[in-house]
Amino acid sequence: MIRSGTINTIHELATQGKSIREIARIVGIARNTVRRYLRGKQEAVPRPKRVSKLDPYKAQIRQWLAEDHLYNCETMLVRLQEQGYTGSLSLLKAHVHPLRPHKVGHQPVQRYETKPGEQMQFDWGEFHYEMDGCERKLYGFTAILGYSRMRFVTFVKRCDTPTMIRCLMQAFEYFGGLPRAALTDRMKSVILEMDGKIPKWNPLFADFMACIGVAARVCKSYTPQTKGKVERSVGVIKSGFWPGVRFTDIDHLNDQARLWCDRLNQKVHRTTLKIPMDLWVEEHLAPLPKDFAWQRFGTEERKVSWDGFISYDGVQPTFRSLKNGFVDRNACSFCLFYEMMILAKKRHARRNGMKNRCCSKDSPQHERRTVACPVDRSGVERGKGINSR
Repeated sequence: MIRSGTINTIHELATQGKSIREIARIVGIARNTVRRYLRGKQEAVPRPKRVSKLDPYKAQIRQWLAEDHLYNCETMLVRLQEQGYTGSLSLLKAHVHPLRPHKVGHQPVQRYETKPGEQMQFDWGEFHYEMDGCERKLYGFTAILGYSRMRFVTFVKRCDTPTMIRCLMQAFEYFGGLPRAALTDRMKSVILEMDGKIPKWNPLFADFMACIGVAARVCKSYTPQTKGKVERSVGVIKSGFWPGVRFTDIDHLNDQARLWCDRLNQKVHRTTLKIPMDLWVEEHLAPLPKDFAWQRFGTEERKVSWDGFISYDGVQPTFRSLKNGFVDRNACSFCLFYEMMILAKKRHARRNGMKNRCCSKDSPQHERRTVACPVDRSGVERGKGINSR
């Protein structure tokens, strides 16, 4: 078996008038072989196809591309390695690249950098999933430190101002301090309107930012590139984390997101060519407020109903009566405040839009879940609001 280049050389030497003996000597093959190819067998025998380490996983890759729209090869590599793949990233990229959809070009923008501790960018992203044949939606809050590129992400059911403030608090706690400024879009939870060039801030957001000493900044209209770092981060989450993720409830999803952020913040960033965790040490962020000065921003005002119950997290009613003896599946801490005093501290079931399971008060599971009971209204005037956290 000889290659096509050798066959071409044989025919070229023959057209020059070389004899079969001389062609065999030049090419280094037998005379009968030269004679056989000159008589008409001009096509080279194709080489057998080599077995690739990626072959057993190509069906899984096609499923990710078609169903989950996962095109990030580094994310694929981690998941394939968990299934036993021992090949390289370059082999995976060579297979996935021609299967990706064509990207539409964008106008180029100029990148700018910030000094350590100067700026944090944050934004929302919508994430859709299907459960029981119905399409559901979660909101992903993403924050990134401009200098070190430390990322943070958490998923919630709402994107209103109190929820956004709690997400900001979680981000600041994850980063271990406060930057000097925070940049975001002109969303209603941040800015209500513009009076000429003067912004009219959302009062709840403005009070939070002023109390913690962080300057609020917004992008110009129709220029999201101003906060390109977080825009890109939202895209990384949608392409690198969300496709194919499986979760039982929103807490399980946030646990996975936190581990994913931890891994991402310990990898070399492609822009800075440094590890975000190493640059984070140079941020020198301002310390967080302590005790109630910080915790009070995580509360929401609620009114006690005439029968002594409250509604929380957009569900009506959120709590079931003690008479019926039912609670939802996932419980979390719930405190009631009135005039700086804690009225009650309970374990309440937070509906997360996933599967909920109920149990009666006679079941063994009821012993480790406290049923939300009517609030003690002594000292609380009817119709007055109380804060829930």
